[in-house]
Amino acid sequence: MSPRRSAPPRRIMFVCFGNICRSPMAEMVFRHLADEAGAGEAFEVSSAATACEEGRPVHPGTLDVLRRHGVPAYTRRSVLLLPEDADRYDLFVGMDARNARAMRRILGEGAAEKIRLLLDFTDEPRDIADPWYTGDFEAAYRDVSAGAAALLRRLIGEENNEAEDQ
Repeated sequence: MSPRRSAPPRRIMFVCFGNICRSPMAEMVFRHLADEAGAGEAFEVSSAATACEEGRPVHPGTLDVLRRHGVPAYTRRSVLLLPEDADRYDLFVGMDARNARAMRRILGEGAAEKIRLLLDFTDEPRDIADPWYTGDFEAAYRDVSAGAAALLRRLIGEENNEAEDQ
């Protein structure tokens, strides 16, 4: 069962260090999975960086691995996570503990309850290694896909529970 379509979309921001590898990968994978589940309209998805030179394109390795796995990949430019995003988004999903610390610093402690790590939604919580340093975009894709699928299941379950309670 998919989430109620009449509800306003949940706004999710995926976050990594530079917004060129892991967070745009998570944005595109989550969007693809939500669309496949018939729940695409239930989510507004974006991504941002905790530190970067704004305007950099998505890393070619990210685009290549997404396309190889049949995930619609698109070009976009990196953007910075801003303090005002704390009020714009319902959930901030980081790729590693360093991202979580930076998100708390940028967004403020008032947003701390909205900050999670992607693999915390799986049975194997841990950081997702940055393919910028490892060069292993396939491993990053496996981790991001597992986390995105688990997050989507959780959110759809929450939506369905809320609908049943009404």
